[in-house]
Amino acid sequence: MSRVGKKPIDIPKGVEVHVGNGVVQVKGPKGSILQPIPEGIQVAVEGGRVVVIREREEHRLRALHGTTRALLANAVVGVSQGFKKELEIVGVGYKAELKGPREVVFTLGFSHPVNFSLPEGIQASYDAKANRLTLEGIDKQLVGQVAARIRMLRPPDPYKGKGIKYADEVLKLKAGKSGA
Repeated sequence: MSRVGKKPIDIPKGVEVHVGNGVVQVKGPKGSILQPIPEGIQVAVEGGRVVVIREREEHRLRALHGTTRALLANAVVGVSQGFKKELEIVGVGYKAELKGPREVVFTLGFSHPVNFSLPEGIQASYDAKANRLTLEGIDKQLVGQVAARIRMLRPPDPYKGKGIKYADEVLKLKAGKSGA
């Protein structure tokens, strides 16, 4: 039995979980998430907890058991607390600017500004003093994917560290040329 899959998910106050035709709907104060359930996996709500059970002992179902439980746990945390990723923009003249609720314009040392459209469900805020962009949303996968796509616009340089990096990312800089 999967160690992760065996653990029940506690439902916090203000969060509702409804199980339907192969879909689990999780509603909370921050929004609602629909999570599809793979065939062969059953989800039940028992006494303020969500329990994930697999029907048979197949390799595929054993693999999906823990994954399904983790996705449901992320949905519960997302609708109650939300997820956040912070990105630091490092470099002279490198900055970001919010244009409306769905667009961020980056100045990253290219000959042109880079426009980035945020998908539905992601909110961004920018602290100009710390040069830090914060992404927030209820879907953990979407927040991480958007942060990764923004980081790819200008990944950190291996010599000086200039570019876009995660706030908690530690860069190991390479040594430059040793001049005589």
